[in-house]
Amino acid sequence: MLFLFQQDRLLVRGDGSLPMGRPEQYGVLAPQFLGTLAGRSAFAAAVSGDAPPSLTWRRLRSAYGTLPDAQFALAGYAYQVVEWDRTHRFCGACATPTEAHPTERAKRCPECGLTSYPRLAPAVIVLVRRERELLLARSPHFPPGMYSAVAGFVELGETLEECVQREVREEVGLEISTLRYFGSQPWPFPHSLMIGFTAEYAGGDVRVDGVEIEDAAWFSPDALPTVPPDISIARALIDASLGSS
Repeated sequence: MLFLFQQDRLLVRGDGSLPMGRPEQYGVLAPQFLGTLAGRSAFAAAVSGDAPPSLTWRRLRSAYGTLPDAQFALAGYAYQVVEWDRTHRFCGACATPTEAHPTERAKRCPECGLTSYPRLAPAVIVLVRRERELLLARSPHFPPGMYSAVAGFVELGETLEECVQREVREEVGLEISTLRYFGSQPWPFPHSLMIGFTAEYAGGDVRVDGVEIEDAAWFSPDALPTVPPDISIARALIDASLGSS
């Protein structure tokens, strides 16, 4: 089972399934072994050039719903491994070419000994409720008309709970209470772990920061804007909230 990438594009067959065979068939000399899935070995690598006959490039996000869930989850992991391999070929301290660690998923500098592991950036996402209404916000980077829950990256020295409160305060000017953990989701665009929460409105008027958020508003369950697709924990938060309304 092969997860071959050009940037964020995954090589797939015409029916959307993954190519099989050995990495060498595609000019890959040093693939990353991912483990096994359903008894098949899985490898990841970056490749160049045009897609071979009967194969095509597809954006990783668009493979959701086409690949089985287990394969799509592994594809996200594969993409992060490939990107980490690409961006850690040289030591960040002394610029010496790195070597693969013999027993771990890591790169080690043979000169200064610096060891680099795949990067993971924790981020929080929170759906705020005011009775039946949901607070949804719009980033300028979203597709036209789409709104989502408030989210942001955890900063140094911060707890997850402090990060949620800070992000809501900074991005939409509100205070929250009754913070509850919802769930988490690996998010390989490019290397995040999304940690979801729900919260209740505790005060303030919606006041967007104009940088991270260009618009935010309270929406009733029967008048929602366009929301994120099923692939995201943001959609899971919204759907769960609607189910409990």
